[in-house]
Amino acid sequence: TKYQSVHYSESHAHLEEEKFRRKLKYFFMNPCDKYKARGRKPWKLILQIVKIAVVTIQLVSFGLSNQMVVQFKEENLMAFRHLFLKSFRDSSTDTYSIYTQHDVYTHIAFTVKQFLMLPSITVGNHQYEKEGDVYTPLTICQQFYRNGSISPANETFDIDAQVDEVFADLPSTSLLTFNNKPAELHSALREVLLTVTVNFTLKAINLETVEYHELPDCYVFDIMITFDNKAHSGRITIDLDNDVHIYECRDWSVTDASPRNMYMLVLFDVIVILILMLSLLLCARSVKAGVHLQFEYTEFFSIHHGKHVSFSDRMEFINGWYILIIVSDVLTISGSLLKIIIQLKAVASYDLCSILLGTGTMLVWIGVLRYMGYFKKYNILIITLRAALPNVIRFTCCAAMIYLGYCFCGWIVLGPYHTKFRTLNVVSESLFSLINGDDMFATFKNMQHKSDVVWLFSRLYLYTFVSLFIYMVLSLFITLITDTYDTIKHQQLDGEPVSDLQAFIMQCKDPPESGRFNANENSGAGCLMCCCSSRSANHT
Repeated sequence: TKYQSVHYSESHAHLEEEKFRRKLKYFFMNPCDKYKARGRKPWKLILQIVKIAVVTIQLVSFGLSNQMVVQFKEENLMAFRHLFLKSFRDSSTDTYSIYTQHDVYTHIAFTVKQFLMLPSITVGNHQYEKEGDVYTPLTICQQFYRNGSISPANETFDIDAQVDEVFADLPSTSLLTFNNKPAELHSALREVLLTVTVNFTLKAINLETVEYHELPDCYVFDIMITFDNKAHSGRITIDLDNDVHIYECRDWSVTDASPRNMYMLVLFDVIVILILMLSLLLCARSVKAGVHLQFEYTEFFSIHHGKHVSFSDRMEFINGWYILIIVSDVLTISGSLLKIIIQLKAVASYDLCSILLGTGTMLVWIGVLRYMGYFKKYNILIITLRAALPNVIRFTCCAAMIYLGYCFCGWIVLGPYHTKFRTLNVVSESLFSLINGDDMFATFKNMQHKSDVVWLFSRLYLYTFVSLFIYMVLSLFITLITDTYDTIKHQQLDGEPVSDLQAFIMQCKDPPESGRFNANENSGAGCLMCCCSSRSANHT
């Protein structure tokens, strides 16, 4: 009959709705409940635990190797300063300066002499660079204005702003010294000389790695010593810096050692890459399934309920934790591949590899919070951060406008009188330190009292900044977090409001172990040890 046909149609629609509701509920279950519902093993959870262990071991291994590289660079830089800078002291790194013409000549002569005598004075394995049968020479470069006539007594000057450069090469086998100085250099020091740079190249081998069963690297140090006279203030600052290049040694032999350890490390990195690729595929598959289910839910609600699904409900299907894991996997895979290339001595991009592995490992550990969120007593941090983030971003944008205003003002007004306000970058760092109460007294005390107006302005500037940001901005920022935390606690006690999607899913009263989530109606009974003590938690 017509009535029976309508009743059957309504019953069928109701069954389809219940089936779809059960499908949604299963999708948002945690791994333990999925195991109870269908006996599905939590492979992604197990894989993430294994991944955390192997990625951390890999990072520690690379960190120890990178530590030797960094230490070798720093120790060589300090050795070069003591070898080639006359009367250098460790405490004078930032203030190493000279003030007389005689000092300029003697310091350049000292550098040249030390370079010529290097093989007989260094305690390291430093050698000159050799291109074919010719050693790379030491180069002295002078930069000066093309023409210049300065007379401070008459308050006159005539300068040609064109900068010329003069180079002089000194072979490492030369016996030439710098005792007799040309008269033009003597004159240039007072008038048009801008800089004198001494450039040379040295090579060395880091033998410390042999102790740890790693092949040594060959290092090339491009050293530049700069005598800076650009300000013509009567003070010439001296700085020694070097560019370090790491290469594979062309011919090597290590007795009583084998490359087995290196190959074992490469094999371990390959295993890590395979684990990461498996994790990447599983998480990408889950993201794809969530996108398909989102379209299915949107179409279902549009047809059966005539409602438009909100953006927040649609985003519930896009698991942000999976996106985080995918990003971390991509970074760590890239870092692992680069690490293998470094271990095979093909490249020496330690900094880039450190960034990739460090960021990837950090995101892997942050991803652990996803599984902590399945327990209500541990997910308070995640829920609070997620709820407070929009308000925090809006508040930070407003506070940043005030902060930038203080940065620009401090730079232009206090910069000439205070070392902590010389550049915009230093100003920002100093003000951020003040917000956290760091070095506050020194910031007040080190202000030069050469201008009464500027000194009084500095007091007004610092007092208002400290009062505004510590007592108001920082307090309001903390209040945003605490208010959100209190709201979350009350919601957990009184019951948090639910969205249309959550209300639709909550109508399904079937527990995970009911067996109704399995197509074959199998109960999927049984429980992992770690799952038995947990309750069903909301999807995070």
